[in-house]
Parts: sequence; C-alpha cells; structure tokens
Amino acid sequence: MPVIELAYLPPVSWMSLCWNLPDLEIEACEHFQKGSYRNRCHIAGPNGVQRLSIPLYKGKHQQTPIREVRISYEIAWQRQHWRSIEAAYGNAPYFLHYADGLRPFYEKKQVYLFDFNLELLEWVLKKWGNTRVLRLTESYLPAGMLREDFRGRVDPQTPGSAPWFAPQPYSQVFQERFGFLPDLSVLDLLFCCGKQGSSVLERSIKS
Repeated sequence: MPVIELAYLPPVSWMSLCWNLPDLEIEACEHFQKGSYRNRCHIAGPNGVQRLSIPLYKGKHQQTPIREVRISYEIAWQRQHWRSIEAAYGNAPYFLHYADGLRPFYEKKQVYLFDFNLELLEWVLKKWGNTRVLRLTESYLPAGMLREDFRGRVDPQTPGSAPWFAPQPYSQVFQERFGFLPDLSVLDLLFCCGKQGSSVLERSIKS
C-alpha cells in the first residue's frame, strides 16, 4: 500500500500523488520530523515565494508521535496566515468563491496539528469534487518494508523535485513578476484555477 506523510496545505506535487493514487494511505503513526511540510506551506506573495509556518507546542521534538503534536497559539499565527493568504490571492480568479469556506480554519483553534491538516486536506479535495475517505495507517512500518514509500520524498528545501512530479503550468497571480512557480501550496492551484485545478493534478504525475 502506498504511504505518504500528511502536510499543511500540501504542495501540488504532494497533491498530484494523492489525487492520482486512490489507495494512498496517510502516515498517522510516525514521529514528528522538523524541516518538513508537516507544519509549513509555500504560497506566492507580492514579494515572491512566502513560507507560512504553524508554531508548535512541544511538538518540535522528533520523538513526539505525529497525532500528539499540539499547535501553539502564543502568537497570532492564524491572523498572520490569513492576512498573507488574502494579500497573495485577493485578486485571484477564484478567491472570493472559496474564501468563506477557508476562513473558519483560521478562526477555530484546533488542538492537534494532524487533525488540522487532515480537515484542511478533506476540504480542498471536496472543492474539487473528490469525496474519498482518506485512509490512515494503523501501525508504523520503517523504510524498506513498504513497496511504495513516498514518505519524505516531498522536500521544502527542493520544491518540485519529487520523482513522480511533472509540473503543469497554469496562470498565477504574480506570474508576470516572478515567472511560473511550479510547486506551491494547493491553495495557489485552487484560487487560480478553481475546479479546473483537478485537471492540472491529473496531468501532474509521470506515467
């Protein structure tokens, strides 16, 4: 069974795999790993690629089980993220169509990072008409014991480098300024392409 870790509003490369592999499972039994998409995403802001990071409460330690990682609210990160999303996509073709559905995620204080990410992922999939039930792993299998192990293959340090990913250009808000940015958060694809974003995902995986 193919397995991949859960991410915060994952990049298009991650979502292309999720979209095209109906039997993909979400890793729910790992330990948290720093420097990953688990608590960060990349959007295209007015000044270029912008990183949004969710602060964690005692969750930055590698030994913490992923489902026990708690979100910190010591700083107003939800307001910061939402303002950044508005600044980045307020003029995108489909922002007004989806903004009201997304905004509540930045008003409710979810306790656990995993639950927050999972609910966001389900929301995005539904916007593209995909109502699949996301399957979670029930036990942890180390590397080498899975036939299709995609964990750790989507790296924020080298966006777009996932071996299965075939970037498909689409019109972006700041494309005239920065050129096409191929592996941003799925929010970029959703706000820029609307429902047509699903067809981009279908073409974004190598055969």
